[in-house]
Amino acid sequence: MENYKLRFRQIHMDFHTSEHIDGVGERFDKDEFADTLDAAKVNSVTCFARCHHGWLYYNSKNDPERIHPGLKYKNLLEDQIKACHQKDIRVPVYTTVQWDHFISSRHPEWVCINEDGSMVDTCNPVSRGVYEAGFYKTLCVNTAYRDYLKDHLKDIFESLPEVDGIFLDIVMVVDCSCKACVEGMLKENKDPTQRLERLLYAKSMVEDFKRDISAYIRSFNPNASIFYNTSHIEPALRSVLGAYSHWELESLPSGGWGYVHFPNSARFARTTGLDLLGQTGKFHTMWGDFHSFKNKEALQYECYRMLAFNAKCLIGDQLDPDGKISKEVYELIGSVYKEVEKKEPWCIDAKAVCDMAIFTPEALGFNSGCGGVIPQSVVGTSTMLEEMGHQFDIIDSEADFTHYKVIIFPDEVVMDEMLIRKVEAYLQHGGAVLATYESGLNSEKTEFASDLFGATYKGGAPYSPDFIVPKGEMGKDLHETEYVMYKQGTQVDVLQGAAVLSDVNIPYFNRTWQHFCSHKHTPSSHQYGYPGIIKKEKVIYYSHPLFTIYQELHPKWCKLLIRNGLDMLLAEPILRYEGPTSLLACVNEQTHEKRYVLHMLHYIPEKRCSEIYTIEDVIPLYQTKVSMKLSHEVKTIKLVPEGRSLDFKYVDGRIEFVIDKIEGHAMIALRY
Repeated sequence: MENYKLRFRQIHMDFHTSEHIDGVGERFDKDEFADTLDAAKVNSVTCFARCHHGWLYYNSKNDPERIHPGLKYKNLLEDQIKACHQKDIRVPVYTTVQWDHFISSRHPEWVCINEDGSMVDTCNPVSRGVYEAGFYKTLCVNTAYRDYLKDHLKDIFESLPEVDGIFLDIVMVVDCSCKACVEGMLKENKDPTQRLERLLYAKSMVEDFKRDISAYIRSFNPNASIFYNTSHIEPALRSVLGAYSHWELESLPSGGWGYVHFPNSARFARTTGLDLLGQTGKFHTMWGDFHSFKNKEALQYECYRMLAFNAKCLIGDQLDPDGKISKEVYELIGSVYKEVEKKEPWCIDAKAVCDMAIFTPEALGFNSGCGGVIPQSVVGTSTMLEEMGHQFDIIDSEADFTHYKVIIFPDEVVMDEMLIRKVEAYLQHGGAVLATYESGLNSEKTEFASDLFGATYKGGAPYSPDFIVPKGEMGKDLHETEYVMYKQGTQVDVLQGAAVLSDVNIPYFNRTWQHFCSHKHTPSSHQYGYPGIIKKEKVIYYSHPLFTIYQELHPKWCKLLIRNGLDMLLAEPILRYEGPTSLLACVNEQTHEKRYVLHMLHYIPEKRCSEIYTIEDVIPLYQTKVSMKLSHEVKTIKLVPEGRSLDFKYVDGRIEFVIDKIEGHAMIALRY
């Protein structure tokens, strides 16, 4: 489905309900349900056809034995849909795919198999087998289970009055050695004893599954929205883009994803052309955390941040087994969604305005299992850039490089011939590159893929830690002294025509059991070792994995080294401001409204306990000075939705203004 547009204020209404609970739905009131959602400004709610326990919550025509045995309100899903539609609330239908306790316990031949013959349990790597609490035995969609799933989808469309869309949960690449997968691999001359071969086969098989199921769904309703949830959006999904109508980024900050996952996933997802839905939860921790409440300040930040990253908002909830919707939960949600509704006019069809991009190492492979892991080098890079106020996307090799003035290749982006040719063409068209550590090496990591990096590769640095000595422009706001580099770098020689911007000094010796000094690492010998930072034309190469170091240990000098390099490559960034590094700023553009919209958010997630980050206080900022370099001449600036005009002036081609107060979230509209 092309150009599918999501609604802004959505709910994902979980309803995973054990068969050991009776009276399911007995307190459900369809009018109360719809009225409560409507009062909270919800305009789309995903409701359940089938849960992870394997039970149905509608009056199934073809599978009546699968209806929850304790379901008292027989037309639960049907009446949820009817009541919500009367309020113009959309109702996509949820069904599970690879987690179904009912099926996995009755059809073990449909369950994914580990290479040791045990059943795959996605969430419990060290599983107690049939005695493990949970529904995480993972079904293989390469078996006859796929036929069952099609019959189930047909039943949904035939049994329900209207189906707006289908949310298919838990659809992932699984390392599977079941009979069907082994036979399939052998037919394709793949070796099932090799994990990589199994994963490559699984990836191809799941892609075929998505195309097959989407075509099947569209045979019933060509306009149905379709999403396959794996808890992460990654470049590997480009190959099945047509199977999706939109993206949903499941990313509960207190549920294992943390606060860094959503922005890093969103920065890539928004470049693909599909509309985007952020997904958090009302829970204090994660899904299934009954009778808990997220701090309102945290829920504000998570939803307003979605708007800033060009996403629509979704908040996860779980309906109590008795079916009564919680008035208190929707008072919380409504307090945030009422503000989201006011902000929406400045978010409709908004696109990010960026002058930089991070090339993600995820583009070189794919994730398996439930969820994905953002590479640490990308997290470190994006954290640095956010703290500096830079505007950037996260891209893969399919992106148009010419949209960006600087592209960063962090720490681990090896380059095949196709990628290095694209980088060379980008530089010839005026682009600039910043690369660190092993980025720029060939796929075998034996040499640089091109001379454009101004260096020859000799191997891993012989000493670690070693010490960089910044100087000149690279040393701005740093002392001309040694700074420790906590991870091993590369040893390189400089090519003719390139300049060394910083040297590396070496320690007296590496720390071993035979020779060591003090508690941590050996100090510098103050002797020169090898080049540390090299510049050739519009390319700067750093020999250390600065971004991974920053993600792990956050040394400010690493950020300053990168900042100084970026200043050399991009003299006039889109945005500058005077404010703390805790301030998040995003620049968007609504071309149909002829305006830019600047989002500035100041919420500070804190880890006050051992397990999760949360937000409890909103700390206002005052008199924030802003400077912007924009393509269009600005005529008016207003604080929105308040509508208050701000004074501004142009200085050396940049527009300057002051925001009197940022209390959590400020939006500034700059009309041209």
